[in-house]
Amino acid sequence: MKPLKILPALLLMCLSASAQDVAYQRPPKVIEEIALAPTRPQVRFSRTYQWMLELKRAPFVTVSELSQPELRLAGMRFEPLTLAESRQRGYTGITITRLKDKSVKEVTGLPADEIILGTTEYPTNDAVLIFVKNDRGVYLYKAAYADGIATRLSNRRLNAVAGIQVVWISDTDFLTLMEPSGERKAPVEDRTPKGPVVQENIGKATAARTYQDMLKNPYDEELFEYYFTSQLVKISPNGEENINAPAIYSGLSASPDKSLLLVETIEKPYSYTVPMYYFPTKTVITDIHGKPVKEVQQTPVLITSMGYDTTSPYPRSHAWRADKPATLYWVEAQDGGNPRSKKVEYADIVYQQAAPFTAEKQEVVRTHKRYGGITWCDDAFALVREQSRETRRRQTYSFAPASGKTPALIFDISTDDLYNNPGTPHLVRNEYGRYVLYTNKAHTELLMTGEGASPEGDMPFISRYDIKTKKNTVLWRCKAPYYETVIDVVDPAKLQVITSRQSQTLPANYYLKNLKNGKETALTAFPNPYPMLEGVSKEQIKYKRADGIDLTATVYLPAGYNKERDGRLPVLMWAYPREYRSAADAAQVRGSKYTFTSINYGSPVYWVTQGFCVMENVEMPIVGSEGKEPNDTFVEQLQMNAEAAVKVITDMGVGDPNRIAVGGHSYGAFMTANLLTHTKLFKAGIARSGAYNRTLTPFGFQAETRTYWEAPEVYNTMSPFMYADKLSGALLLVHGELDNNTGTFPIQSERFYQALKGNKGTVRYVVLPLESHGYAAKENILHLLYETDRWLNTYVKDAK
Repeated sequence: MKPLKILPALLLMCLSASAQDVAYQRPPKVIEEIALAPTRPQVRFSRTYQWMLELKRAPFVTVSELSQPELRLAGMRFEPLTLAESRQRGYTGITITRLKDKSVKEVTGLPADEIILGTTEYPTNDAVLIFVKNDRGVYLYKAAYADGIATRLSNRRLNAVAGIQVVWISDTDFLTLMEPSGERKAPVEDRTPKGPVVQENIGKATAARTYQDMLKNPYDEELFEYYFTSQLVKISPNGEENINAPAIYSGLSASPDKSLLLVETIEKPYSYTVPMYYFPTKTVITDIHGKPVKEVQQTPVLITSMGYDTTSPYPRSHAWRADKPATLYWVEAQDGGNPRSKKVEYADIVYQQAAPFTAEKQEVVRTHKRYGGITWCDDAFALVREQSRETRRRQTYSFAPASGKTPALIFDISTDDLYNNPGTPHLVRNEYGRYVLYTNKAHTELLMTGEGASPEGDMPFISRYDIKTKKNTVLWRCKAPYYETVIDVVDPAKLQVITSRQSQTLPANYYLKNLKNGKETALTAFPNPYPMLEGVSKEQIKYKRADGIDLTATVYLPAGYNKERDGRLPVLMWAYPREYRSAADAAQVRGSKYTFTSINYGSPVYWVTQGFCVMENVEMPIVGSEGKEPNDTFVEQLQMNAEAAVKVITDMGVGDPNRIAVGGHSYGAFMTANLLTHTKLFKAGIARSGAYNRTLTPFGFQAETRTYWEAPEVYNTMSPFMYADKLSGALLLVHGELDNNTGTFPIQSERFYQALKGNKGTVRYVVLPLESHGYAAKENILHLLYETDRWLNTYVKDAK
């Protein structure tokens, strides 16, 4: 009988240990201090550049906040109690700086316990509209720059379940979406089913990627209709005015002359397969008071074909020309939206129709490849872009919209070729307040800004591009040892700009610069938020993989580290694979060695404080060549990349080849699992929110457009789940309980864990309560760092 008395005590001890194991833990003090360090404010400038706003970022939300009621419908997540998108961090306060004299004032009049979601500037350039959220909803406030006193504009709450919509129709009046007025009651679920839920497809290919949070039954449809139905409301100094009957809005814009509205609403039947932005829609033009002017089109539920460069078979991308009072333009696919099903000379044609929309549509321009957008200037000059995802190329043409002449090619680049990217044309506001191209009177020059990628890393620039000679003359380029980028051009004629400048030791701050005479004025002086990292060394290294492709990585070493004295260190590599069409593009240097290290919750840099050598942004290119898709040799190339990284850090005399870990998030987690099941290079892996069985994403993933049935060997070979019996090293799996990312459902980690456990693998599976694909709650983030630290210490740093 004595053993029977002991057994309950042993059982209680086991239960207690289990309960303690799942309670929230915290990482080492220095890691926690870094994670909770205050982040730099969001900085915004008025359009006149007389004022600067600093929005103070809110701290991490808590698990308690995440646990508030949330509905997940039609691919959207929102709070039913506040009619706002869920999981928003927001801001806690705003300061206004007058740039002329550097005087600073706090915005007052906002309740202290409420969260600021954002701001937008009034067309008069003298005030901002502020969106403020409390536990009842999202409300509108206005604050003038001059006094900073905020006043509420309406006691009616916005309907912000799909975001906040503001459309200016005069200097003082705007349209927004609000909760419908009157008594409304949310649908109540009838727990007794009235019958089965049936979906049907008869002989038609309707492949779709694996979306999350879809509608599942008639009750979900009722909820969707109830919560997403909004009232269009005009807000003016004279009060509020309802415009038309409530509807589910998916698009709203005013014509440049503010006389007409382009309105898109969602219509039935709703889909259980795709998110709401693919639901049937009705597009109409109304006057500014909501009176119908023209029905543009009705579009059924949209499920595009799989493959490269597919698009909607229906007219798409309806918008107002920025350079005309009220001219609508749109795009029509000439290949049915699928280049594989119909070969045509021109993939797309852009059409236009001017108010009052009684004349026939006019052709504006044609594109050989898929249309990629138009940037307007006037009838004599515009730029049109076409692109191909299959070839990874983008062409930009200049054309005269009113002439009908053949467009002239000015740029033809690989989207992966950063070195030859000419930059982005600068835009200015026209008489309608819309952005158009800044150019000379002859339309022969463009002012360009770009990242300036080079073998020495990114060196941002501003240049003048001659369209006739195709010569790009650099007017200014950032200089080492800084990374400085143009944030905005204040005066393009005088070359007066606002820049953001940082270095390895100095955080990013803003400057007003005159590029002609070199004079500058500091606009901000944000301090280093990580004094505990002072002395940590940072270096961008270059090396080659076995087939000769150049690779780079950023290496961090502990403060005071001496190779001869301290010996080799344990290593943590962090990476994310990317696909390329050419080895030359894959070999290009990305990023800058002169940036300040900003650390978010997912960063690996924390562990440089724990005696690790950290390799961040370890290049993992997957290259397609000689007619093969990149993923045809995914595993082999991944192994080459990893072997090269291990070799270089070992050859440097820094890394201990017997104590190396690898990690990543999402596709980086997928990479990690593949490396641990196909190589013996790593003692441990950290895989966060990944997908491990590609048969669960059968209609494509990442840049893969082939289906499982078209390339089963590729899907199977790339799935670490299929090699669960080959795991080498200890794998820490982490997943958000409510991951909503396409393809990375929590079942991916659940099933992979079961497979590894069933094959005697060393694995731990941590589910972070209430988290999505990215993590938000303070408790979960600190526990994530605790788990990672514990795993790295146990299986790497202290490994025998």
